[in-house]
Amino acid sequence: MTERTVTIDVHKDLFGANEEAAAENAELFSQSGIQAFDIMGSVGTGKTQLIESLCERLKGKFRILMVAGDLATRIDADRVAAHGVDTVQINTGTACHLDARMLRVALADVDLSEYDLIFIENVGNLICPAGYSLGVEKKIVVVSVTEGPYMVRKHPLTSKRADMVVINKIDLAEAIGFDMDALVSDVREVDASIPVFKVSSKTGEGLNDLIGVLEL
Repeated sequence: MTERTVTIDVHKDLFGANEEAAAENAELFSQSGIQAFDIMGSVGTGKTQLIESLCERLKGKFRILMVAGDLATRIDADRVAAHGVDTVQINTGTACHLDARMLRVALADVDLSEYDLIFIENVGNLICPAGYSLGVEKKIVVVSVTEGPYMVRKHPLTSKRADMVVINKIDLAEAIGFDMDALVSDVREVDASIPVFKVSSKTGEGLNDLIGVLEL
């Protein structure tokens, strides 16, 4: 098992030509036979636990790499590494998102032929990551019932630019009186056709449906 940490200097020119870099990443993933997923969401939505749960279910079937984006530390990467999954940590310093060139730099020394599947945990933020393509197969936005009822209405662009919405921590919905139907309705107002999945990364509820639609 390998664990790498990459510190990104955001004062260097890593943000220009993002779409071109994303296209290059997509081509690289395709040539390597890799399925890559960008997992976005605010701090505390359960992105890391969701990735942990997915890795536990899939590590016997796929060779998995997890890329963790954060301002500092490798706390989330270490949590996933504890499941026997290789990790790369991108520390962005002050940048509130990952972009395609950051990802390309972080993977430069990685032998992608060793992997089938990459989960990318974007920096905890519901705004900035939506605007930057990484060259992945799907962008997944994770929201949780603990964020309150208005997160989709306040940040519609994130859902609009995602390929699917995952509502996490549904095991807590009844206890806090959360209106799940109202949240789904908010998502549908943003995009009537976007897939929505209700899951609990803690109990595992709904994860098989999510894995199925990801064709994993």
